[in-house]
Amino acid sequence: MNRPVLLVIAHGSRDPRHAATVQALVRRTGALRPGLRVETAFLDFNLPSVPGVLDRLAADGVREVVALPLLLTRAFHAKADIPAVLRQAPPSLNIRQAEVLGPSPLLIAAVERRLYEAGLAPGDKSATGVVLASAGSTDPEAIAVIAETARELRRTGWCSVRPAFASAALPRTEDAVRALRAEPGVRRVAVAPYVIAPGRLPDRIATGAAEADVLADVLGPSPELARLLLERYDGAHAARRPAARTGLAS
Repeated sequence: MNRPVLLVIAHGSRDPRHAATVQALVRRTGALRPGLRVETAFLDFNLPSVPGVLDRLAADGVREVVALPLLLTRAFHAKADIPAVLRQAPPSLNIRQAEVLGPSPLLIAAVERRLYEAGLAPGDKSATGVVLASAGSTDPEAIAVIAETARELRRTGWCSVRPAFASAALPRTEDAVRALRAEPGVRRVAVAPYVIAPGRLPDRIATGAAEADVLADVLGPSPELARLLLERYDGAHAARRPAARTGLAS
């Protein structure tokens, strides 16, 4: 039996670094699973579009698709935008929407990888405060997941971890940096962008990290993220929950 096509759906951005990073992550994911067809589509700003890719898959005779939101939390895009566009797919396609990427221990590992690549070492943990800086959301569920992720990162041994947001929620990155400076035992402050690809909001995080000692890179095409995409794909494939056209399951 042919495996379903993995369709990775990213938000898209006017910043060309965004699409390039997404494509690099998708290529890395495909390299981990030879023989699996992996496609990329964007909700906005970039091509190919989701409808365009779905039409092409149907024309190719594909019947099974796992649509994977390239999102760290279940906010508006995962709950509304993506299901809406998938409902417009050609009727010959059987589409299952996979879970979003977070929360996951693999994301914690990817954040730590970027912190170490930025110059920190495991021995620095006990004296380093970390700002886990995400894009932000108005969705309470998404905010709660970011807060829990910060707590999980703290449990790995960092002196302190505070969540921050580039938009839609508080605190901002710069305020979290200053708050960590005032905490007992914190001798250095690092900012870890909890975002997948570069763009306007990650740039805002970088600006807010001006007073930090260390600024890590975005998660990007890290090996942990590539493994996580396949983990979410396998979970959706194993569940075999065909989504009704009137309300795709996730």
